[in-house]
Amino acid sequence: MRAFILDLDGTLVDSVYQHVIAWHAALSTCGVPLPMWLIHRKIGMSGDLLLQAFAADLGVEIDSGLSKRLEAQHAAEFTRLRPAIKPLRGARELLADFRSNEIAYAIATSGDRGDVDPLLDMLELPSEVPIISKEQANEPKPDPELFLKASKALGSRSEDTMVVGDSVWDMLAARRAHFLGVGLLTGGYAEHEMTSAGAYRVYADPEDLRRKLHETGISIKERTNGT
Repeated sequence: MRAFILDLDGTLVDSVYQHVIAWHAALSTCGVPLPMWLIHRKIGMSGDLLLQAFAADLGVEIDSGLSKRLEAQHAAEFTRLRPAIKPLRGARELLADFRSNEIAYAIATSGDRGDVDPLLDMLELPSEVPIISKEQANEPKPDPELFLKASKALGSRSEDTMVVGDSVWDMLAARRAHFLGVGLLTGGYAEHEMTSAGAYRVYADPEDLRRKLHETGISIKERTNGT
């Protein structure tokens, strides 16, 4: 059974830079400002690992109190910016092609379910699609746990599973899970960075992947509108 596990932020919805702005505002509000370009390089990490990376760049300790303040500030700022977020080009059509061709897929996101539900709603997913979120994985990316949980929900074997993501952290996690990684440039990483992290194919966005799915060994017999 061929199966795909897809990241959400920056892979299916255009939300990477809203996260950068939200983290920048949160860090500044809490008195530990960090340049936006350094924040961007860490988007795609999740959980405590992201805050540890911020702490390393800042040269400060982020204790539990500061961590909670940062996460609350980020959530509030991201909620304010969310109306500007839209699905990426071809995202809905790619998922529709999967459905019409009976290709199994799951969404694996390192975000809190409450924060990502409005983003998932944009994709108009069928109720049976597995959604694996931060609450179901103890270890953050680049640990492979999130993707392994998604594979288990799909019942797919490692040799039949591909992970689609927009960050080097997605590709590293896929590689550690022994899944093939498919990179998208929508997260702002360069193609050589994605391939160095383990991507075996890199595409511009979901539409580019959709048009070239044959390169992943997937045969699409039915296409949705927009081919």
